[in-house]
Amino acid sequence: MIIWELVLAFLQVGAFSVGGGYAAMPLIESLTVTANGWLTAADFADLVTIAEMTPGPIALNAATFVGMRMAGFAGAIAATLGCVLPSVAIVSLLSWLYARFRSGKTMQTVLGTLRPVVVALIASAAVSLIHVACVTAEGSFSWAGAALMIAAFVLLQVKMREKKISPILVMAGCGVCGIVLHMLGWM
Repeated sequence: MIIWELVLAFLQVGAFSVGGGYAAMPLIESLTVTANGWLTAADFADLVTIAEMTPGPIALNAATFVGMRMAGFAGAIAATLGCVLPSVAIVSLLSWLYARFRSGKTMQTVLGTLRPVVVALIASAAVSLIHVACVTAEGSFSWAGAALMIAAFVLLQVKMREKKISPILVMAGCGVCGIVLHMLGWM
């Protein structure tokens, strides 16, 4: 039954995609495109776009999208719950362990050991985003995309400290600039 297949697939996503939504995308692609054939590669590209555009966690948006597409509202609920349940269980257990053992040396050692892993996962997501911004669909380097990405980064770093610009405005501006640059053939 498709409902249980959705729950089981997104339980895997929720349990094994450590590092956030961008880290989950390869696993989601493997499960939805390769393993189950629920989406085509073009559908998955649309899924990534929609999951990034809509508010909320990317993996959760992707689960809801796939569930809705495969089994309607019930599928959306099933896939969403499958994606969330591992995190709820793990965070509840970790919260209990931390409250009980937070002052212990072992807990401090574990937390210190995890810091480099988190940094590596964030760096991996950053490299993926840079690749998306700087490489065209044909696989060539996009100087316009790179310049737009750098300009947005600098603008956010400078103006956000002064609280003078909204990140939403920067995203909207980049979207408009990207459309114009694409229409001019520069991206």
